[in-house]
This record gives sequence, structure tokens and C-alpha cells, in this order.
Amino acid sequence: MKKSLTNNIGLKLLAFVIAFLLWLFVVNTDDPIIDQVYKNITVTVEHEEVITQAETKKTYQIVDNTQAVDVTVTAKRSVLNKIKAEDIVAIADMKELHLDSMVPIEVQIPGYEDSYEEVVTNPRNLQVKIEENVSKTLPITPTTTGTVRDGYFLGEVKADPEKVTLNGPESIINTITKVVAEVSVSGLSQDANLESSIILYNSDNEVIDQSRLGNNLGNIGVSVHVSLLKVKSVPVSVDTSGIVAEDGFSIADIVYEPQEIQIAGEEEVLESLSAIEIPAEAFDTEPVSKKTEMTIDIKPYLPDDVKLVDENGNNILVTVSVEKDGTKSFNLPIGSISVKNLSDSLKMSFATQDDLEVHVRGKKEVLENFSIEQAASIDLKDLDEAGEYTVPVKINLPSGCTLEGDVEIAVKLEEKQ
Repeated sequence: MKKSLTNNIGLKLLAFVIAFLLWLFVVNTDDPIIDQVYKNITVTVEHEEVITQAETKKTYQIVDNTQAVDVTVTAKRSVLNKIKAEDIVAIADMKELHLDSMVPIEVQIPGYEDSYEEVVTNPRNLQVKIEENVSKTLPITPTTTGTVRDGYFLGEVKADPEKVTLNGPESIINTITKVVAEVSVSGLSQDANLESSIILYNSDNEVIDQSRLGNNLGNIGVSVHVSLLKVKSVPVSVDTSGIVAEDGFSIADIVYEPQEIQIAGEEEVLESLSAIEIPAEAFDTEPVSKKTEMTIDIKPYLPDDVKLVDENGNNILVTVSVEKDGTKSFNLPIGSISVKNLSDSLKMSFATQDDLEVHVRGKKEVLENFSIEQAASIDLKDLDEAGEYTVPVKINLPSGCTLEGDVEIAVKLEEKQ
């Protein structure tokens, strides 16, 4: 019996097969073949000169978000544990372009060529749009961010070069409306040449991707020259001799604001400048008979190469107070008006914060010594409901003096909370 078993080749083969199957089962159980997905693998385009060679005047765009693909690798778990996303190379060879829109994507995993069963991409093709390659020349607009050091003002900002020629797909080039070179001037205290790069914008002020575009700047890029000016505060001098009153009236007072402005310019120019003068000819006005406000633009009276630090602060407001002969004009601050008999259930506010102009007739020496701030009051005894009202202002005048016209003020009454 023993001899029969040892000489039976069939049984030996059967035992071997069973052992192999057991080994294979154990191996596959411990190290099974599975799938693993590697996401967002960038596709490298090869032989793009097939499309972009000079004589064709063509270019292409990658569309439908196919410039990155998901790659599914089928292999043993032990192999997949070693493969990293950066090991995977996805290639689209333009020589394989078909239907003028699709390029098959091939995948390589260097170092693991014989270690995986299958590799599949999703999507399987790089989608491209072939179109005319065109050029467009646009000015470069230099812009700045940040604030220069105190005592300085941003002067001329100029890009070098001033223009750039862009080339690329017609559909992209036609959307470009503005080219910007941006630099930071934070803390700058002297003239400087600052390096920058261009930013492209469309009509909606959205940034345009430049990855498919070329330009004529090469490796030099853009340089932005920034000039700084010194800052100085100077008084404003106003010649008011051209302002006259009508017959029977006289000018009581002329005031103007601001009386000082900040200007910027070259240091030697500012050193020679002690004031900004507004001449009498600036007041092209008829004789006045009442309180009048005039606005004068100071910009025409600035020396050449001198700027306002506040570009919106160019207006000088001139206020002319007029009084009748034999009268005196007083400006009554509303805060000095005494309020009498306000209901306990109400609160009051004035509708205006401007001073009231009050004209009083009387002897000159009496009026010169009269202070209106302590003499004005309003009486609200007849007002017991919320609302808006116009009430008379009572002025306690010196003996022998009278008001020229009624004095009234608008008030607002509200219920207390």
C-alpha cells in the first residue's frame, strides 16, 4: 500500500495543485487586487506644436475642466500602498488629436510598470478648442496699494514699458479690457522703481487667467516708477475787496473756511510758497443785501506742479454777513436758545444746527455792547403733542432797540420713551 502511494504520480499532482490553490487563496486574501482612485491628476500636453506652429496661426484651449483627471489604478493592495498621486503621469499627445477636439489621455506610473493590472482615467480624453491665435496691444495702467510715509504724497506713477502686446486664443484676447501693474508703496519715503507683473481684467473687472497667453515682456517684466512729493500746510489768503453791499446796506463780516490747506510738490517749490492767494477777481458777484455764501475753487490759484493733498478739498466757502445801515447783524447759535415750558412727556430737538441770523436796529454804541447769546428763548407752553412746529424766537433787546423782521425756528417734539 505504501509503495502504491509513493509511486502514484496522479496523487502527487493532485496534492501539489491543492497546495498551490491554498497558497493562492491565502495570498489573495492577505493582499487582494483592488481599485484606488487618485484625484485631480494634472494632464501634461505633449507635442502642442502640432497646433501652435507659426504657419498655422492657431492655438488651443483646454475646455470642460479636463486639464485635471481622476485616475483609477487596479493593483494589489501592497502596490497601491506605495503609489502616490505624484507618481502618476497623465499625458495627452497632440499628435493623437482626433475630431479637432479630443486627445486620448495615457497614464504612466514610472517604477510600477509591471505592478498594476489596469489604469483608467476619467475623463478618458482631453477636450480642446482650437481657434485663431491673435495679438492685442494695450496700455499698462500702474496702480498702487498702501500709504506712503507721513509728510509725503504720491506723485507721478508710471509703468515701463507703457504698453504690452498679448497673444493667445482669440476668445480670451477679445475679453481683455484692462492691463494693470500693481505695486505697494507702504512706508515709501523716496522715489523708487518697483518691480511688478501684469494683471489682466475683463469688462466685469474679473481677473483673466494668463496660462494660455503670451506677451512681449519676456523675463524683464514691468517696472513701475513712483515719484514722491513733499507735503506742506499753507494759509489761504482771500482778497475780499471785490465783495460789496447794496445801497443802504453794509458788510458786517466776511469769514471763510478752510483758512489753511495741505499742498504737495517738489521741496524747492514748497519752500518758496508762503500762502495760496485768492484774488478779488475770483468774486464775480452782484452787490449783496443779505447773508450770502460763495464757493471758490482754489485749484486755479495753485502754482504749477503743486497739488492738493485732499483732491476733494478744493472748495473755499466764503460767508458774507450784511446789515442795514443803522442795524447790526448777529449770529445766534441755536445752542444758546433757552427752552421754556417744555412738556414733561416730550423731548425737543431743533430742525437745523445752523446759526440764526438776527438783525437788530438801534444805537451803534448800544449794539456794540449787546450779547445775543444770553437773550434768546422759545416758549412751548401751547405745544403738548408730538410733531414738527415753527415757533417764534423771543429776543430780550436793550432799551431803544428793535428787531428787523421776525425770528423763527423749526422744532421737533417727540414722545419720551
